[in-house]
Amino acid sequence: MDEARVSVLAQLPLPTRAHGLALEADGAVLVAARRPGDWLLRWRPDSGAAQWHWVDDDRRLNGHVLPSADRRAVWTTETNQADAAGLIGVRDPRTLEKTGEWATQGMDPHEMLVLPEALGRVPAGALLVANGGIPTQSETGRSHRDLSRMDPSLVALDPASGALLGQWRLDDPRLSVRHLAWDPVGRRVGIALQAEHDDEAARRDAPLLATWDGSALRAAPPMAQARGYGADICARAGGGFWLSATRANALLGLDARGAIAERVNLPSAGALAARPGHAWAAGAAVTWHDGERQALSAALQLDNHWVSARA
Repeated sequence: MDEARVSVLAQLPLPTRAHGLALEADGAVLVAARRPGDWLLRWRPDSGAAQWHWVDDDRRLNGHVLPSADRRAVWTTETNQADAAGLIGVRDPRTLEKTGEWATQGMDPHEMLVLPEALGRVPAGALLVANGGIPTQSETGRSHRDLSRMDPSLVALDPASGALLGQWRLDDPRLSVRHLAWDPVGRRVGIALQAEHDDEAARRDAPLLATWDGSALRAAPPMAQARGYGADICARAGGGFWLSATRANALLGLDARGAIAERVNLPSAGALAARPGHAWAAGAAVTWHDGERQALSAALQLDNHWVSARA
């Protein structure tokens, strides 16, 4: 999509909804099916070439894919259908065939992030994984069940072996950790949260952000009327994060303390992306770029995530 004119430059039909995207060094785009997903795609928008891979019946993709920093592997978050255990699928970067699996030490793993610099005792290059911790029905992979068993966590894994380097939890187990972003100014990781409280008021005002500094995972203060659903997150110029609050129809600019510094009206706010000094957001009918809005064609509906394909 052309960012200046919001026009489609290339397109490819998909068998089901996509979720997470990752850009490879040569310009190819890795795409993971929305959970519970059964397909993985490498697409080259310049040529239209598409490489498809279908997962085994006893595994389901959880919506995110990431190439390793050394380009020797492609990682996918997955669920074992038999016992709901969270897994990282380790895949051949050429064929996308699975070559191994690592336990995520939790259930419902979602987004991954390669740590760009050492934090605390966690080395640079460690693989961070957001374990959403929500028990779901294996038949649908989305219908929640027995939320009293929720166990969300952030884990750091060795990128060579999958060994556990550390695991952190919030005090409130009903805050599911979902999406991750690195703040190079504040030198911390931001985590978009989704509230799963039984009480409607608790969900409505729950914090949508947690931060991790290498030693502790901390939730931001309660966010009045944020409606309990953080869809995506990216770094904010000068430090802090942008966070899309879909159910509140808002784009939230959060400062280094996690307090709301800006609130932008953006119906069905969803996909976010950032480059140094710039940020983009997508809503139901408009896009937002550094404060400027552009209307979308009625035929174009943007989903949960997008990536910037320019350096």
